[in-house]
Amino acid sequence: MKHTLSVLVEDEAGVLTRIAGLFARRGFNIESLAVGPAEQMGVSRITMVVPGDDRTIEQLTKQLYKLINVIKVQDITEVPCVERELMLLKVNAGSTNRSEIVELAKIFRARVVDVSEDSLTLEVVGDPGKMVAIVQVLNKFGIREIARTGKIALTRESGVNTEFLKSLEAKV
Repeated sequence: MKHTLSVLVEDEAGVLTRIAGLFARRGFNIESLAVGPAEQMGVSRITMVVPGDDRTIEQLTKQLYKLINVIKVQDITEVPCVERELMLLKVNAGSTNRSEIVELAKIFRARVVDVSEDSLTLEVVGDPGKMVAIVQVLNKFGIREIARTGKIALTRESGVNTEFLKSLEAKV
């Protein structure tokens, strides 16, 4: 199972290296990693997606807390969250299929950010599932390049689990 960890760290040189080293020494892969300033000055938030069972993630959490500069570690996998990812996608787009690609982009609320004679570059923001879906739809045109950020996430203060609400809508 993939787990999403939210880690608050002191914003100091080498902290990301120490965290990556911890994972490497234990033979664990980090599937997605996003780092940026947090709400408090001098603190950064690291959001990472890590494969593993609950026991493994619990051990990793304990190991992370042993590192200096780590303030808080939270497994937010089962917590209601707002999750987003950014993707830039360059797709083949000649005069014959350009309008179809633009229409598909509108369905996914993607923005065209660059145009050339034979390609379009799209900006897509959304949950990770949306990224997979648009890639599948645009694959038939020929994808030239993809650049994706890692997943970022914040817990929902409302406590509303949108995944649960989506499952209810699907049943109706």
